[in-house]
Amino acid sequence: MASSDQKVQGPASYFPSIEKKYGHPVDHWFGILRAAGSGLKHMELVALLKSEHGLGHGHANALVAYHLAKR
Repeated sequence: MASSDQKVQGPASYFPSIEKKYGHPVDHWFGILRAAGSGLKHMELVALLKSEHGLGHGHANALVAYHLAKR
């Protein structure tokens, strides 16, 4: 059983700041990534979030890494 004192690590550690900065839950961004399809590579998805949605590189990279790991 995980302790509630454990710190979230990896890409998910960015989720609270992504939600606060961009005003959308992370599920919103995962929906955009799903809609982009499975044909795009990691950096192509990062570029999509940055150019079309204004996300910073670190935030976009964290969302894409998490999204691709869950596929």
